[in-house]
Amino acid sequence: MQKHKSLFLFFLLAALVGSAQQKYTISGYVNEKGSLENLPGVTIYQPNTKNATTSNIYGFYSITLPAADSVTLSFAFIGFTTQNHVFKLNKDQTFNVLLNAQSELQEVEIVAKKNEPVSEDVQMSKIDISIEKVKDIPALLGEKDVMKVIQLMPGVQKGSEGSSGFYVRGGGPDQNLIILDEATVYNAFHLFGFFSLFNGDALKSVELTKGGFPARYGGRLSSVLDMQMKDGNKEKISGEAGIGLISSRLTLEGPLIKNKCSFLVSGRRTYADALIYPFLPKDSKGGYYFYDLNAKINYVLNDKDRIYLSGYFGKDKFYLNNKDGGGEDKVGLNWGNATATARWNHLFTNKLFCNTSLIFTDYKLIISAEEKYKSGDNFSLRYTSGIRDYSIKTGFDYIPNPQHYIKFGLQGIYHQFRPGAIVIKSSSFDENLDNTKLIEAFENSIFVEDDWKISGRWRLNAGIRASNYIVRKENYINPEPRASLRFKIKEDLSLKASYAMMNQYMHLLSNTGIGLPTDLWVPATKNAPFMRSQQVALGLAKDFLKKGYDISLEGYYKKMDRVLGYREGASFLSVFNGEGNEITWEDNVTSGQGWSYGAEVLIRKNEGKFTGWIGYTLSWTQLQFDELNFGKKFYARYDRRHDISVVGVYHVNKRMTLSFTWVYGTGNAITLPLNTYNAYAYAGPMSGNVQGPSNQMDVGTVQDFGQQRNAFRMSAYHRLDFGVQWHKKFKHVERVFEIGIYNVYSRQNPYFYYIEIDQNGNQKLMQVSLFPIIPSFTWSWKF
Repeated sequence: MQKHKSLFLFFLLAALVGSAQQKYTISGYVNEKGSLENLPGVTIYQPNTKNATTSNIYGFYSITLPAADSVTLSFAFIGFTTQNHVFKLNKDQTFNVLLNAQSELQEVEIVAKKNEPVSEDVQMSKIDISIEKVKDIPALLGEKDVMKVIQLMPGVQKGSEGSSGFYVRGGGPDQNLIILDEATVYNAFHLFGFFSLFNGDALKSVELTKGGFPARYGGRLSSVLDMQMKDGNKEKISGEAGIGLISSRLTLEGPLIKNKCSFLVSGRRTYADALIYPFLPKDSKGGYYFYDLNAKINYVLNDKDRIYLSGYFGKDKFYLNNKDGGGEDKVGLNWGNATATARWNHLFTNKLFCNTSLIFTDYKLIISAEEKYKSGDNFSLRYTSGIRDYSIKTGFDYIPNPQHYIKFGLQGIYHQFRPGAIVIKSSSFDENLDNTKLIEAFENSIFVEDDWKISGRWRLNAGIRASNYIVRKENYINPEPRASLRFKIKEDLSLKASYAMMNQYMHLLSNTGIGLPTDLWVPATKNAPFMRSQQVALGLAKDFLKKGYDISLEGYYKKMDRVLGYREGASFLSVFNGEGNEITWEDNVTSGQGWSYGAEVLIRKNEGKFTGWIGYTLSWTQLQFDELNFGKKFYARYDRRHDISVVGVYHVNKRMTLSFTWVYGTGNAITLPLNTYNAYAYAGPMSGNVQGPSNQMDVGTVQDFGQQRNAFRMSAYHRLDFGVQWHKKFKHVERVFEIGIYNVYSRQNPYFYYIEIDQNGNQKLMQVSLFPIIPSFTWSWKF
């Protein structure tokens, strides 16, 4: 008994001594030398130990270690030279780090060594997109596009030929949460979906999450695309400029107060309308253009406080004006986004970081038509749709020790929906029609998550999010559990698993399938309930660090409830039914369920002169609505059995870069008529009450679509793009000239199909394609 008591006292004393061992914290910010740009995702680690952390999106880091006379910390980040610093750890310390960007040749040679191994990260289904890689990859008409690069990743399907829209793991385009400096972007596309509105010159980081969502994200079912704008150079004036086939761009950044306050302004505009305008007839003027404007100011108040103000403003405008002897006609289609974010960073302690944001988002669509006659008769129609958000968000990062990284916070959003408003005015009407309606909703959430390094083999990111939604006096509260687990089989091989429940309190109504701006954002209501998904995923991650590449394999299953779709024959412009009663958007929709499952493979080469990746997706996506397709399951339009992307970038030397992409995808599932018939209506009795062909009235054609929705597969999509860049460096300016070829072998990929009937009544399926082989060129300058 005495022996057991002695052992107990020994272990108790050892535990007390161990827990009493003094620990100290080193914290600070990591910035780029020469610009003082914040660097997120920098790995800070103690060599030959498991002690490590990363900087957050504002460049802040904190690591707590036992007291020691000499502690070495390494700071490593892709594209930058690793730095080692030695500390005498006998007190808490603040240490800010300036990392040197590598030269182009150095970056090519050691890029893989600066990236966190894919087998180390607990987060699965996440992809970081390098802005430099976006600029290397060839693009349609030379317009570098973040969205087009995202489409090249496994698990992400493109919408249609040339479109920047994307579908993630069976989800629709409304199920992607697109964030720019914490502000939601509701329509992220220009030129009817062919280009995205994100100017790569203004972006610092891009991260796509497809599953295993951390608790800090919510509000959508399928993916989160989180983008951060550059902060602006705090040390000197610098910029970028470019001229292409359809647009020009200019970015300027520099200090307002050196080393404390900086600005960034970036603009882009197309100019085809200005070039053709002088050649149009005087009585007929028309055109189309879009523009983007990004702006940001940040100010370092002191060691504990920083302020950021940022915004995006963009617009698309199509117009057509005709004049004749009798009057004037005007037609317009305009849509645009505006966002504004004000953020305040504050350090409560060297372990507790806080960010508070005020966020504004606005998206608006306007379709207008106006007729004016000299006789005095006038007619005008104006259709508007949009959504506006006001939100406040507070988030905390608490890093008590290298084994735990805790995030928690809350957010409140006030939504203003205008699903569709038609105003008709006419001098011929006694009354004008105005069905403008505003729907208000509140969406609130609170979350907590912990990235816990349980041991050298086990790592867990577990969290819970609680969401609250209020609309039309209806109140919903839903828990959303999240978990991601990593087990290291070997040092460079890990097994991963994740589970996530997501709720979405808004819908995007679309009857085109190609992401036109006429798609409507509408709130979840009692008649159009909120959507929910549950997703599980299992995967393997393997690093080959000496060879400079890694492999990820993931399988997933996702169940979606209460997804929304249009009823048969419904349209966003439906205003009245056959009896003259007003139709609301809720009368036009029906809800159902969906399933998506599949497997994804990603092989990436990150080191050497030749870099790139191969992505493959095998997937199935089905939907079921009681009121559609006779209640039977059918494949979604964006269901794609096989999807392959091959991307390569070859740095020949400092002066030349070659790049290519090749993509293949199973054709979309669409509904086509099986037969077309001439239809006749009985026009009344003939004389003598005799019926016959002479008293039948031709009312057009009737199409028989059969009993299966989306039963026809479009032809497979495949395309090869190629680009070559020539780099020339002068004293203070770097010039890049690029030639690109889109669709090198001029594949006639289908955009849509239609049925043509010849003079003999024979029916023929016709295909419409958009883009043959298209060459492009761009000039860029960096100064």
